[in-house]
Amino acid sequence: MMNIETINALTSRVLMAQDSATTITKLTDEFPSMTMADSYDIQDELCRRWVARGDRITGMKAGLTSRAKMLQMGVDEPSFGFLTSAMACPESGKIQIDELVHPRVEAEIGFVLKREIGGDHLSIDDVMAATDFVIPAVEIIDSRYEKFKFDLISVIADNGSSSRYVTGGRPMDPRNLDLCSIGVVIECNGDIEELGASAAVLDHPANSIIMLAAHLHSRGARLPAGQLILTGGITAAVAVQKGDVINARFQNMGSVSFRFV
Repeated sequence: MMNIETINALTSRVLMAQDSATTITKLTDEFPSMTMADSYDIQDELCRRWVARGDRITGMKAGLTSRAKMLQMGVDEPSFGFLTSAMACPESGKIQIDELVHPRVEAEIGFVLKREIGGDHLSIDDVMAATDFVIPAVEIIDSRYEKFKFDLISVIADNGSSSRYVTGGRPMDPRNLDLCSIGVVIECNGDIEELGASAAVLDHPANSIIMLAAHLHSRGARLPAGQLILTGGITAAVAVQKGDVINARFQNMGSVSFRFV
């Protein structure tokens, strides 16, 4: 287990890369014995520093929750991270691509809870009963590691490659949807880039929240009411460049669109 001095030093390294949109080598190159617990300690320190400089924690995210994403990234289990107010971007708005390193987009289903939940024995029914609404979302992921090459331990320390997110469509009662079979299309400049269905996320996106709750339980925390939870990419992520217009369409839920400038 890393000491606090090393945790602080690596947090500074990751935060510098995030703030300046520059790349770093993956942390395990220098620290091969680094553990996932160390990575989440770095994540926690990142959160403390974001809040200290005036940001707000607006939610949490699960990543690498579909077989497509696991294969794309070469990992075999999900990761978790935080969302902040600085990451939130308006629907139909513009995203400054010069502030990013390796931007990619992925369509996700977002959950907002109406009451706090937690523990390591939640069921899909428990999650659905505690959900206020679900909403279409697109996360812009942006690994700060060189050549977009990393391992699970390093990506967790980089807050799951979080950088921006956009919500759109309309909030909906999850009990009025078949969340196992929501079809999703990601278009870039009018061309279809990816197709998928919500069952790609651990067979049901609520399973992502169950795993996130269990992770938090192991760290003495719970999922609060009112925050956004992104449940993971439904398709493989789509690389983007300046000028691209993204439109993600969610069956029966609406769409999310924005432009990179």
